[in-house]
Amino acid sequence: MAEAEGEAQKTFRRFAVLGDSKSSGRDMSGKNFAKLCRDCGIVDGRSVTGTDADITFSRVKARTSRAIGFEEFLRALGELSGKRFEGKGQKEAMDGMYGLIAGKEPLLTGITKTGKAGAVDRLTDSSRYTGSHKERFDESGKGKGKAGREELAEDTGFVGAYRGRGTFDDKVKGAK
Repeated sequence: MAEAEGEAQKTFRRFAVLGDSKSSGRDMSGKNFAKLCRDCGIVDGRSVTGTDADITFSRVKARTSRAIGFEEFLRALGELSGKRFEGKGQKEAMDGMYGLIAGKEPLLTGITKTGKAGAVDRLTDSSRYTGSHKERFDESGKGKGKAGREELAEDTGFVGAYRGRGTFDDKVKGAK
């Protein structure tokens, strides 16, 4: 029994730290408890449902707390074991629960995958941009950064699109 409880504590810690980098593994949230119940097979959809796991979590946690410790976790397993292994004694049911959670780790299903390279290549191909957007890239296709996104003002005294800049002296000298 002590060995099974030690395995249960290891599984408890693995699920308690899931999704929280600052967690010490001593307390488990309701979300992580529900995930443990689903991933370990405690929730089977017939005798124990996800709602049963949520209700049990709320019943065993302290009123002011949002998480449960390991002792409360064991009480929750005890409550769920009667439903999951109906018709068996309390000790046999708890052994069955320990068997379900022993050595388990959180499953990483439904995790967002990285985008395909084809889409990234297509969106970063500067030759496909037209109009003012093509000004964002230099000749090699590398982005210009802020200079490519904004019109930077030049303090020359001329209007931005003035084509005759630098020709004033020639016109004045030529007129004399």
